[in-house]
Amino acid sequence: MMVEVLTPQSNEGIDDVVIVGGGLAGLFCALKLAPRPVTVLTSAPIGEGASSAWAQGGIAAAMSPGDSAESHVADTVAAGAGLVDEKIARVMASEASDRIHDLLAYGVPFDKDLEGHLKLSREAAHSERRIVRVRGDMAGAAIMSALVAEVRKTPSIRVLEGFVGEQLRMKGKQISGIIAQDLRGGLTNRILLPARAIVMCSGGVGGLYAVTTNPQQARGGGIAMAAQAGAILSDLEFVQFHPTAINIGRDPAPLATEALRGEGAHLIDNDGHRFMLDIHEDAELAPRDIVARAIHTQVQSGKGAFLDCRKSVGEKFPENFPTVYASCMSAGIDPVTDPIPVVPAEHYHMGGVHVDVRGRTSVDGLWACGEAAATGAHGANRLASNSLLEAVVFATRIAQDIQGTLPSPQRHRWPDEGMPEVTDRSEMDEELVALIRKTMSDHVGVARDGEGLKKALRVFDDLYRKPLMPRIANMASVARCIAAAAYAREESRGGHMRLDFPDTEGAWHHRTFLTLEDVDQIVASALPQAA
Repeated sequence: MMVEVLTPQSNEGIDDVVIVGGGLAGLFCALKLAPRPVTVLTSAPIGEGASSAWAQGGIAAAMSPGDSAESHVADTVAAGAGLVDEKIARVMASEASDRIHDLLAYGVPFDKDLEGHLKLSREAAHSERRIVRVRGDMAGAAIMSALVAEVRKTPSIRVLEGFVGEQLRMKGKQISGIIAQDLRGGLTNRILLPARAIVMCSGGVGGLYAVTTNPQQARGGGIAMAAQAGAILSDLEFVQFHPTAINIGRDPAPLATEALRGEGAHLIDNDGHRFMLDIHEDAELAPRDIVARAIHTQVQSGKGAFLDCRKSVGEKFPENFPTVYASCMSAGIDPVTDPIPVVPAEHYHMGGVHVDVRGRTSVDGLWACGEAAATGAHGANRLASNSLLEAVVFATRIAQDIQGTLPSPQRHRWPDEGMPEVTDRSEMDEELVALIRKTMSDHVGVARDGEGLKKALRVFDDLYRKPLMPRIANMASVARCIAAAAYAREESRGGHMRLDFPDTEGAWHHRTFLTLEDVDQIVASALPQAA
């Protein structure tokens, strides 16, 4: 059975639960809510345009005899640079095995040995082999393929494809719906979907950066919408840059999975020197923020950075890592015989909409999950392969919470309410998007300083105060929030590196919680003339 695409012309009405986003978090939550009717709102066809489908490493889960949830928590806390919420991390690790079995039941073909046991791999900063994978580097694509197939045969899930959320609607302090634009129908073709519950699974912020491994659709719109509705945001300054994006000038940048370093690949410079040995005792398996900064320094200095897989993977490359192999070969690089040029690229946002252990935000009727949410599980630096795990664990918890909070599903009629007018700046779209992306990469990237952050805030605050198309306004808003959080944290920790404050300070041993009003105050202090 194909997914039923719901349209405003339908007389059937709209479900009271709307899930924004068709990635792993959104689809898993929809499946967990079944047989309750839900509507999934997605800008791209389900399974496409989602970072989940591009995830290469896999899902972390303590499932081997010598491993434990407590060990997984300890590794998560160590990687998180002191800011991991241990209660949240414990919930995530303890429910990992159940969620892996859910995915197996949905048909995900995780790698198994000849005896039928799951094959487990090791990635950076994990003390055990606990990464569940699919054909080496195809976990995300395989998981999404299986979930899409399951969604297509689940009659309670209806999908609105080709629509992007623009603004949450409120009735007092309660969510009442969401305004979305039909990407196929022009700027003025917009609809209002009424809802008692909205689950924000809109993805991360990679599209705000000029160099990213994420789909360009990941522009932080969900965070901006939630903030405008009054939601508390958390940990926005902590942006993880994947150390080893393949440096071949593509947008988005293809990824050389961390699993390659787990299999023994080395990082070398132009002279063949293995530079990570000089920087960290774990060398290539050091936490991502340390490896990313080292590669950034190498590239900036002109020494270059390359991932050398010739001895560790060699002729097995095409079979064991087909996605990376195809990306390299398409650029004329044979990773069997040639080192792979690499550069850090925006990969994951630890920050987002603040949620509790049930996935609830501070706004009644609004939940958030996946990269759009900030659970506290990642602290200042996400441990490899914890992101897909976090998505399925909290998608399940949100589904349970919605069922408990709103046990009786309701159908709403399509409203006749008019839409707010929008400014037609379509001719400026690409120019403004490019300005935001360049400014984020130049001044809110791997290495930051106060002056650069002030420059970024000037750009974003100027855009924020102008009448713009909603999607561009949302980009400017969330970029402004991230830059403000980065300006306020005067230390270096995890994914946040300040060149002018290079040390980790005890006074900053806490998470960041901000509202739009707090961001306004930070901007006013940084740019007095903007107040």
